[in-house]
Amino acid sequence: MNIKDFSIERYFAKYEFTAKYLLSSSDCDGFPMQYVLDLASNEERKSWETLKLGYTETRGSLALRKAITQHYQHITADNILVSSPGEANFALMNVLLQKEDEVICMSPMYQSLYQVAISIGCKLVFWQAEKQNNQWYFDPSRLESLVTPKTKLIITNFPHNPTGYSPDAEDWDAIIGIARKNGIALFSDEMYRFLSHNSSNDTRSACDLYENAISLWGTAKTFGLAGLRLGWLTSRNTDILHKVEAFKDYLSICNNAPSEVLATIALNNQAKFVEPNIQKISKNLELFKSFCERNAYFLDFPLPNSGSTAFVQLKIKETAMEFAEKLVRDTGIMILPSETFDYGTKHTRIGFGRENFAEILGVFEQYIHR
Repeated sequence: MNIKDFSIERYFAKYEFTAKYLLSSSDCDGFPMQYVLDLASNEERKSWETLKLGYTETRGSLALRKAITQHYQHITADNILVSSPGEANFALMNVLLQKEDEVICMSPMYQSLYQVAISIGCKLVFWQAEKQNNQWYFDPSRLESLVTPKTKLIITNFPHNPTGYSPDAEDWDAIIGIARKNGIALFSDEMYRFLSHNSSNDTRSACDLYENAISLWGTAKTFGLAGLRLGWLTSRNTDILHKVEAFKDYLSICNNAPSEVLATIALNNQAKFVEPNIQKISKNLELFKSFCERNAYFLDFPLPNSGSTAFVQLKIKETAMEFAEKLVRDTGIMILPSETFDYGTKHTRIGFGRENFAEILGVFEQYIHR
């Protein structure tokens, strides 16, 4: 397969570990391993201390899959396949799609969620974000208008990266209903699950609502444990999961054994990870609101209602890429320009999950005032 470079990840590779400040990260600060281990039950501690670094079960350990099931309503251990999140996406697209299939995907969007389909030879139709009442919005009626008899897959991502949008229950039911009515598979990227700014706005997992949905979740965003490199597909359509499992034999084969134990501990103590992350995001979101009020001439800030990111418009003469390159050179602040999302040249993603957010904003404000 010939596949286009992953623009977002190539840009991060250029600056993520050299820039002094990261203003566009979508993850929250990583928790120390000792923090995770201190939460372990006696049984989990024993699993860690007696762990042997051999091969693991392709689907994921039974202990891990059981820990995952408690966060769903209709999912059993047999409805779960554990892998790295990117691998799960890559494998799923390859077993679901064929050349000339039509695929509907949100835009802007994390590139891997559509680029693999393009490289397979699918026809991509983009469901574009709109702005309503100073918020980003994805209109279900617009989605319905894009469906044709050739539509094979709908790809969603809520909470959404980069806009921070999640639909209310009525709109989410409408999206699910469109897929069900037309017999279309729904791939739901739920990597930011439970990071809602208001608990009443938590979006239910698609796999609990629709028998032909495949949901993706993992440890990187919700739990602040990106270094574990673990995620999982959940679906009541076990035939799809079996095909992904077989495809995985050509990739990682199995998962990282220490990561599986650590992820099990985290899933059994979800609040200990989600609550600190929500508090950090909420605090930084308020700081950014004040920053935008003081600097309304410089950017437009549609308010997110979930997740750890926002997508803002820069009121600048140059392109977002040109500004981003100047900014990191002059201040050490890395931002992610919208060119990496294939979405014009005037937006950037802001990430609210870092403890030093206030410090970064102070440096950023001084720079734009100059």
